[in-house]
Amino acid sequence: MIADVLADAGARMDRAVEAAKDDFATVRTGRANPQLFQKVLVDYYGTPTPLAQLASINNPEARSLIITPYDKSALKAIEQAIRDIPNLGVNPTNDGNLVRVTMPELTEERRKEYVKLVRSKGEDHKVHLRGIRRKSKDDIDALKSEFGEDELNRAEKELDVITRAHVDAIDEALKRKEAELLEV
Repeated sequence: MIADVLADAGARMDRAVEAAKDDFATVRTGRANPQLFQKVLVDYYGTPTPLAQLASINNPEARSLIITPYDKSALKAIEQAIRDIPNLGVNPTNDGNLVRVTMPELTEERRKEYVKLVRSKGEDHKVHLRGIRRKSKDDIDALKSEFGEDELNRAEKELDVITRAHVDAIDEALKRKEAELLEV
């Protein structure tokens, strides 16, 4: 029973760490990265559809992306969705067949803003981990009638170790992203 609670907490925390890494990847650096557009939703015939399902995204140069839609009628919607992305500062161009996005150079001030944004996202993900820990601790506490106090204390300590390892994983990913953002 306790092992199931701990295993579930570990699995949920693993998914939370992966979500944090994916979220960090959406913050742009000086290079164009197709992952920047992974979470972009395009209004395709009235339905919000992920850009990756509507088009291929290629990276021919360090600072440009070419988005080739599978359906040419979606060009305007794709262009508008990219233009509407907050804090990206890009102006996509549409040549009738594809959308070309050129990333502007990052200024020092903009890099620092992105570092603040990434730190904020990192803290949000750590709060989520602590929420998972709290739920798992409540589940362990609910088993008081079935297990002894020593076993419950051991399980709680193990839960703390699991939580600490996952928080450290988010901190490490955050540190790598900060270094990437501040690299000129």
